[in-house]
Amino acid sequence: MNILLVEDDQRISNFLVKGLTEIGYYVTLADSGEKARELIGAYEFEVILMDIMLPGLDGMQLTQMIRFKGNYTPILVISALNSPDDKINMLDLGADDYLSKPFHFEELISRIKALTRRNRMSYQEEMQFLRCGNIIINKDLHTVTQNDKEIEFSPTEYKLLSFLLENKNKVLSRTQILHSVWGINFDNNTNLVDVYISYIRNKIDEEEEKIIHTIKGTGYLVKD
Repeated sequence: MNILLVEDDQRISNFLVKGLTEIGYYVTLADSGEKARELIGAYEFEVILMDIMLPGLDGMQLTQMIRFKGNYTPILVISALNSPDDKINMLDLGADDYLSKPFHFEELISRIKALTRRNRMSYQEEMQFLRCGNIIINKDLHTVTQNDKEIEFSPTEYKLLSFLLENKNKVLSRTQILHSVWGINFDNNTNLVDVYISYIRNKIDEEEEKIIHTIKGTGYLVKD
């Protein structure tokens, strides 16, 4: 499980990174709201653990930004602010859960598991199909159809098209696509993304309506 920890207190972040890593989670640390914003824009996480009192962009502003951009990754707030108003404000802004400091590590783990379990069930119900125009992806069957005609895709082509449709109506940089489809450590200077986009374009029919749009100097956009 990939977790983003947004925490500027080094003592707390060291404790949480160590504990979460020891039980098998992958943890990325952001010590400011600005750093968290960059990471959220570039990578996918299964849970975000977020403090409220951060330097610069605080937890409230960051939560609003995340939800405004249509990102519904579960957010678990961990904060020393423990009044009912603080909790209500964060939940109203889009946080999924709230844990006051100090807390028991075991309770944190239980809440992380509950959030991911709930999110996984919701995702399975809502995201069996991905649609854009006349293209439909059945994620259960790993099939792609256009105008009810099934199109054969290689595993990488399928993964790339799925990622584009999952981020429909959002401009994606080549680096974002590369990291999400091929892996975070892949060479950023490769033209692999452009090559596979051309493979997909050769297999789908864009005469009726344009599906994949090239954003010059940036990357690609799939939109209805």
